[in-house]
Amino acid sequence: MSNEIEIGRGKRGRRAYSFDDIAVVPSRRTRDPEDVSVDWQIDAYHFGLPILAAPMDSVMSPATAVALGRHGGLGVLDLEGLWTRYEDPTPMLEEIAGLDAEHATRRMQEIYSAPVRAELITERLKEIRAAGVTVAGALSPQRTQEFYRTVVDAGVDLFVIRGTTVSAEHVSGNAEPLNLKRFIYELDVPVVVGGASTYTAALHLMRTGAAGVLVGFGGGAAHTTRVSLGIHAPMATAVADVAAARRDYLDESGGRYVHVIADGGVGRAGDLVKAVACGADAVMVGAALARAAEAPGNGWHWGSEAHHPQLPRGERVHVGTAGSLEEILFGPGRQADGTLNLVGALRRAMATTGYSDLKEFQRVEVVISPYQPR
Repeated sequence: MSNEIEIGRGKRGRRAYSFDDIAVVPSRRTRDPEDVSVDWQIDAYHFGLPILAAPMDSVMSPATAVALGRHGGLGVLDLEGLWTRYEDPTPMLEEIAGLDAEHATRRMQEIYSAPVRAELITERLKEIRAAGVTVAGALSPQRTQEFYRTVVDAGVDLFVIRGTTVSAEHVSGNAEPLNLKRFIYELDVPVVVGGASTYTAALHLMRTGAAGVLVGFGGGAAHTTRVSLGIHAPMATAVADVAAARRDYLDESGGRYVHVIADGGVGRAGDLVKAVACGADAVMVGAALARAAEAPGNGWHWGSEAHHPQLPRGERVHVGTAGSLEEILFGPGRQADGTLNLVGALRRAMATTGYSDLKEFQRVEVVISPYQPR
């Protein structure tokens, strides 16, 4: 079955759907929300919530990574962010929050031009480890070769390689590319890698030995990749395509299960629900956690693309403060806009449709029902 549409005589395109285009449909059975499990396990690591915090300076500091870990999620620290460039990045974070729009990008480029320091990578990861939570840090594919040994020696539990688009085969005439398969094989820790947004790209990443694949480009709320590069991956279709790759790779590999993690476009509770419904095992969340009172961005949100030295593909956006980290995860909600009680909403959606765990909920019926979110 092809759902290709003719764009013009010389070009056809496949119809793809975002989370806003689909909805979950209740079935004949309902459950009590208290009987629903939202547990998630990747490799040897077990989590009470299927939520990873995006490695973005506006979302994660060592302290918020620890707080999220204690609540049952996984905080991923950006190991190329302000925390590994400055002994105390607090003044920089405050300055970024106070910048006027006209000068924000240029000043952020200046702030982020300070070098990444290996000893600070070690220090930040040890800080998280000392608190007794699972330790995760992220590098871009470009800096992985340079710093991965520092990261592993510091005692990271899960290693994330996160870029706008990550491929198993990166072709470069200037530098020796990162050979993901050899790299992951030599590492002693599970690696989560992405973003990928197609079946084929995800299958290739799964064959490198990755424990998880990030789907999407991340930084949905703070991204301008679509307007600056013309690249965009509607998330419902991307997650469903990568979930199909997971299923086929499970057969191909004789039972090796690779986790699918939706990364981008998960700004509110309903998006989290629909990501799992499309086949995600877990979600990586940025803007939703940047709204926490404890978030380092002080009500602002930005990703690494916002301060790229040559081609910024993101911007600093004002997301405001919705509540404490605990309220954002577990409520109680004080407004009906999907910003508070993400986990309660997921439990209720699963209960309303009659599913008792995340794996089962991936089979829920969905319909195409586009709407404009508020």
